[in-house]
Order: sequence, then C-alpha cells, then structure tokens
Amino acid sequence: MSPLVDRQIAWFFGGVLAALVVATVLGRVLLRRAAPSSRAALVNLNARITAWWAMAAVFAVAVLSGRLGAVVLFAVLSFLALREFITLTPTRRGDHRTLFYAFFVAIPLQYYLVAINWYGLFSILIPVYAFLYIPTRSVLSGDTERFLARIAEIQWGLMVAVYCVSHAPALLMLEIPGYEGQNAKLLLYLILVVELSDVLQYVWGKLLGRHPIAPGVSPNKTVEGFVGGVLSATLLGALLWPMTPFRPWQAAAMSLVVTLLGFAGGLTMSAIKRDRGVKDWGRAIAGHGGVLDRIDSLCFAAPIFFHLTRYFFTP
Repeated sequence: MSPLVDRQIAWFFGGVLAALVVATVLGRVLLRRAAPSSRAALVNLNARITAWWAMAAVFAVAVLSGRLGAVVLFAVLSFLALREFITLTPTRRGDHRTLFYAFFVAIPLQYYLVAINWYGLFSILIPVYAFLYIPTRSVLSGDTERFLARIAEIQWGLMVAVYCVSHAPALLMLEIPGYEGQNAKLLLYLILVVELSDVLQYVWGKLLGRHPIAPGVSPNKTVEGFVGGVLSATLLGALLWPMTPFRPWQAAAMSLVVTLLGFAGGLTMSAIKRDRGVKDWGRAIAGHGGVLDRIDSLCFAAPIFFHLTRYFFTP
C-alpha cells in the first residue's frame, strides 16, 4: 500500500502534529509566565520545539516521497554528520585525498547500494573495502605523524556517521512476509522510538533526576531519567505494534533494545565531545546543536534494529 494513503502512517503523522502543537502552545505559555531566572531555559526549549517542526516536515516529505526520498535524506544527514565529526578530528594534509574519497565516493556508493537493494555489498563496503582503502590512500602521502590515530579516527567517523546511519533507510530493502509495501512504517517506528526515548529521558531527568549515571561524561544524564525514559519509550513502542511486523511482546523487546542502544550511542558521542572540549558537534539545528547531536542515538540503534529484524523476520 502506498505511504500516501496508508491509514497508520496518516495516524502517525497526525499524532506527531498534535504533539508538536501542544508542545508549542505550552512552550509559549510557559515563556510568557516565566520568571527571569528560568527564561533562558524556556527560550532554549522553544527553540528546540521550533527546530522539531522543521525536522518533522523534512522527514515527512522524504519518507512520503518513497524510497529515493528517504535514501537521499539519510545520505545528506550522513554527509553533514561526517563533516561535523571530521571538523573536530585532527587531520593533516596527507589525509585530504582520503577524506575526498570518504565524502564523495564512500557516501554516495553506500546509499546507492541501499537504493538498489544490494545487501551483500552494502553490508561490507565500509567495514571491509573502505577500512582497507583508507590507510592505503593516506600512507601514499608519506606522512606518518600520528598515522594510526588519524586513520582510526577517519575510519570510526565513516562507520558511525555513514555505515551505521545507512541502516535506517536500509529497512526499506527488507522483504518481510505479510508486510510487503509497508517498510516505510518500520522506518518511522524506529525513528519515533529512538527520538521519544531521548525526549523522555530528558523529561524524566528534569522531573526526578538525582543520581548522575556518568557525571564525568554527561552530568545531565541521570539514573532516574534513564530508567523512566527507557521504560516509557518501550511501553509506547509496544503500543505501536500494529504498524510493525512484530507481535506486542516482540515490539516491546525491540523497543527496549533500541532505547538501550540509543542511550549508549548518546553517551559515547558525549564522551567524544568532552574529549574534544566542545558542548555540541555543531550549530546546524537551533537548540539541538549539530546534526550528529540529533542522530547520535540512531547511530547505535539503527544497525542492530536492522539486523535483528532481518534475522528474525525475513526468510
């Protein structure tokens, strides 16, 4: 069934629209009534909500335009995320040609393989071929200063910002019996659970947070926020089982895995930012930081969700 006429997708976007409207109204009301001491935090909150409107609109257009739209959207996200990662990663002149191939060969080729459903090469292009090509290309420059560190950082950037992220639109290539033509809903499901988990962990942390999980990495992430966010997002993921090929308990299990991995991704990327001495990866999204700040949870959740679905729900 076409995404443009699918009732569940219509309900999905209707729910997102309603949530954004409520959040916008509440944010404006709270800002008008705010005391001077809390005004800055509420200004930031309203900026985040405004950014969510733009991100939701872009994502809706991309998904509803079919596989090509989704592939192009995530290819652009990977390009921007890799640029942010490399910007904060020390490189040298000898890496310039290597980086050219990473941006203008590896990314387009990876997403082209998604677009044409070539799973075999898609799954090994970056972990095998790019893994071997990157040091080979850089060593030809003759620059050996910090060689291992430079190569490892470029490889890790490609893995997390391109390879891992590309597994989200790759959900559209899966052939799930009884679920033909509905894979766009599976992609929406993954994005919703990941993003809701982030938001709910933030909300529960603000309401009840007392005990930091890793204060040296991210002081704002608390045990209470983590538990409340994970359980809430898992419950919502279970309730949304009709839009997936999963049974309710399977949807709950998949949601739990996704939320746990999303937390791990966010914490890992926070550790890298702290190592680099920055708060955000960039300033591309008002109130949210950079693109990588917004998709850090997806980087860890998408590949595992894809492979669990492929292993257990495809022939």
